[in-house]
Amino acid sequence: MAQLKWGLIGGGEGSQIGPAHRLGARLDGLYDFVAGALDHRPEAGRDYGQRLGLAADRAYGDWREMLAGEAARPDRVDLVTIATPNATHFEITRDFLKAGFHVLCEKPMTMTVEEGEEIVGLARETGRICAVNYGYSGYALVRHMRAMVARGDLGAVRMVVAEFAHGHHADAADADNPRVRWRYDPAQAGISAQFADCGIHALHMASFVTGQQVARLAADTVSCIASRVLEDDAQVNLRFDGGAVGRLWTSSIAIGRQHGLTLQVFGEKGGLRWAQEQPNQLCWMPLGQRLQVIERGEAGLSPEADRASRVTIGHAEGMPLAFANIYKDLAEAITAIRDGRAPDPAADLYPRAEDGLRSMAAVHAVAQSGKDGGTWVDARPPMLR
Repeated sequence: MAQLKWGLIGGGEGSQIGPAHRLGARLDGLYDFVAGALDHRPEAGRDYGQRLGLAADRAYGDWREMLAGEAARPDRVDLVTIATPNATHFEITRDFLKAGFHVLCEKPMTMTVEEGEEIVGLARETGRICAVNYGYSGYALVRHMRAMVARGDLGAVRMVVAEFAHGHHADAADADNPRVRWRYDPAQAGISAQFADCGIHALHMASFVTGQQVARLAADTVSCIASRVLEDDAQVNLRFDGGAVGRLWTSSIAIGRQHGLTLQVFGEKGGLRWAQEQPNQLCWMPLGQRLQVIERGEAGLSPEADRASRVTIGHAEGMPLAFANIYKDLAEAITAIRDGRAPDPAADLYPRAEDGLRSMAAVHAVAQSGKDGGTWVDARPPMLR
């Protein structure tokens, strides 16, 4: 496979997410990092881009300059990653899709359901890929969980329990820390803080693994630190369209929890448990049998897990490698479009614009339900009902 040309918007020097994208995109040698608009400060972005090896004429000052520059080139980028602040995602994604680029957008894809529906419509109209970086779905054993559910190992799924709870925003004295403050500011974060930041990762993973989408939900949201306008803790009851019941807890004030992304799936014939902090092990309890621990990289796993596993058994794989699996999926999808063929089914797992839209509908449903004292709310976006 010839290298694809890749560009990055955001993710500048000191960024939390930028290095993970650069590592993930380049890990397999499938992409050449050729263009970027890496900082909201034009000169800082140009300087950092050139220090990372970009040519001076492709280290852009802002995303609009990058869009104009790349659209005019015969060797334009094949994929653009958007890793900017949340409120900018919609406009940048929209304009790059309209110009015919494939896009990978950080979550949340948009700030409103209406914006999300516009992006889904544009992706369908243009035939361009719009992926959303629910990167944790790239872990090998998460993909094996999905395969086990799909082939019927668990029987009908009865219950899903998802968590994404940490304690890194538990200090009330941190209220003026700019890295924390924006997350609870409606002007910058929108209508939700913790659920929109972390809860939608847990929700996407529940749907990814089970193949079911949330239809209705009821939420209890709270700001445990009183100065915060938006929630720092949420407990959400879920009803999925395939009949499963769900429980989701997300929190940023759970002192003692570090990352805290876990998923448990309980079916008629067995149960599964996976935790992102121990990603190499998947606990599998068949009905009436003893607990089994499935190891990443062992023989006999699904094709989806084998394709996503890069390091021999017993060695740790981490988040950048999960991101790399998303990029590897996208490389296969982009190449398949070029070649006029169907992609490898084991690679056709990247999160779509429809997933970003469903997440935004769930964010608004959680906010509405929490405001209304936990009433049940339709969590489906109108265009997907």
